[in-house]
Amino acid sequence: MKFQDTQSMEERLELMSELSKVFLSRAAKIDEEGAFPFQNISELKTTGYTSLTLPKRYGGEEISLFDLVRFQEYMARGDGATALSIGWHMGIIQDLGEKNSWNEYIFQMLCEDVKNGALINNCASEPQTGSPTRGGKPTTTAVKQDSYWLINGRKTFTTLSPVLDYFNVTASIPESDEVAYFLIPRSSHGVEIEETWDSIAMKGTGSHDLVLNNVRVKEEYLVEYMELGKKGASGWLLHIPACYLGIAQAAASYAIEFAKSYSPNSIQGTISDLPNVQQKIGEMELELMRARHFLYSVAKQWDHSAKDERAQMNPELGAVKLSVTNSAITIVDLAMRIVGARSLSEKNPLQRYYRDVRAGLHNPPMDDMTILQLARNVINRCDD
Repeated sequence: MKFQDTQSMEERLELMSELSKVFLSRAAKIDEEGAFPFQNISELKTTGYTSLTLPKRYGGEEISLFDLVRFQEYMARGDGATALSIGWHMGIIQDLGEKNSWNEYIFQMLCEDVKNGALINNCASEPQTGSPTRGGKPTTTAVKQDSYWLINGRKTFTTLSPVLDYFNVTASIPESDEVAYFLIPRSSHGVEIEETWDSIAMKGTGSHDLVLNNVRVKEEYLVEYMELGKKGASGWLLHIPACYLGIAQAAASYAIEFAKSYSPNSIQGTISDLPNVQQKIGEMELELMRARHFLYSVAKQWDHSAKDERAQMNPELGAVKLSVTNSAITIVDLAMRIVGARSLSEKNPLQRYYRDVRAGLHNPPMDDMTILQLARNVINRCDD
């Protein structure tokens, strides 16, 4: 069944739940081997999921941000690496459709390819600059030669790199001292993926290095100029906390099922009857409830806001990411306390959830930047 064939949100969530269960059955092996989830991504394409955020003007579903974060959360309950990976593609397409910042011909071409299964991701991180959200200037360069751009450089954390069809790369233009995004098809000569991804968390994201050696792209493939350190509000980045919320839900569900079935001979019944265990289960539920309401409410706010109102939502968007990600870490910790030393076994999924949720601390925006932004906003309000 395809997502486009379903008649209601409930049916789509059920379809995603079924996919998530399949992804869960593969997650441990992918993590153990440090492999890429090729089969998961293929099934997301086959079911039509990867084209759901395409704009309606190009034959897409143009799903809401609220719907996207719900789908991503459900997916992450099965495999966080798959969810985080495809979330970048889904969100970028949604963002481009909302902003209309690209040349329409180029965007239409991309959309047609996405309908046929093509995938895209932004490539901005570099070893010398750290996180692009902190304003470092790319060392990757783009030099104009006749009607082409010649691009050289190296990008890190290129999530989905084994299957990407397009790389949306940031590069500095030496002659004008500007920075821009360049759309680079995978088929371009000089594009190389160097398999450097050795993280202990989110092993299945395939976030290898992208190496660009004298890559030539057409003049019109300079798709967008950017201002360093000045990033507009990006609702689509809520796919990140949605992923970590899904992982936290998986950890909580596992711990509760364990508590309901584990009965040491020192007690009657199961450990789920013990007040100290019930206390931890209640704390997990409170964290999940609070995180889910915060995430969903801000996603709905984005969907129902005008363009100028969305531009003012950076504080809420950053606060959601910080709050939900840190709640996810707390939830996994509580789940491991319930399960005990068994949670540290390589055969136990909790140790994978523990490693994966901590990756969220290093996804944008960073906690310290969010807190500073919140402080500055409230100080400015008090001055008005």
